[in-house]
Amino acid sequence: MAERSENMIPHVEDPYFGQMNDPTAAANLTGPCGDTMEVYLVVRNEVIEDVKYHTDGCENIRSCGHAVARRALGRSVTDALSISAGELIRSGECRPEEGRHCAILAVSTLYRAIADYLLAS
Repeated sequence: MAERSENMIPHVEDPYFGQMNDPTAAANLTGPCGDTMEVYLVVRNEVIEDVKYHTDGCENIRSCGHAVARRALGRSVTDALSISAGELIRSGECRPEEGRHCAILAVSTLYRAIADYLLAS
C-alpha cells in the first residue's frame, strides 16, 4: 500500500467531495486508468460559488479533485481555466511519479464543466 502524503486528504474529511443535485454546470470523464471524475459547479455572475467533485478512483485522484476544487472556488470561470495539471503536481497535492494522469483527469473534467457552463450561457 502506498504511503499517504501529508498533503492528501481523505474524502470523508473533504468538504469538496460529493455530488450536487442541481448544479449550474457539470461534467464527467473517465481516465485511461478507468477512474471516473465528476465536477459540479454553481456559477453566479461568472464566479464559481460552489464546487464539488466525485470519483470512484484512488487516493491520488481524490487528492487531485480536492486540489482542483479548492483552486476553482471563488474564481471567475475564465480565471479558473488557468488551473493546470502541472500546478497541481508541483504543489505536491498530486503525486508526480504515478499521478500525472490523475492531475490531467481532474483539470480536464473542470475544463469540461466550465465549457458546459459557457456553452449554455
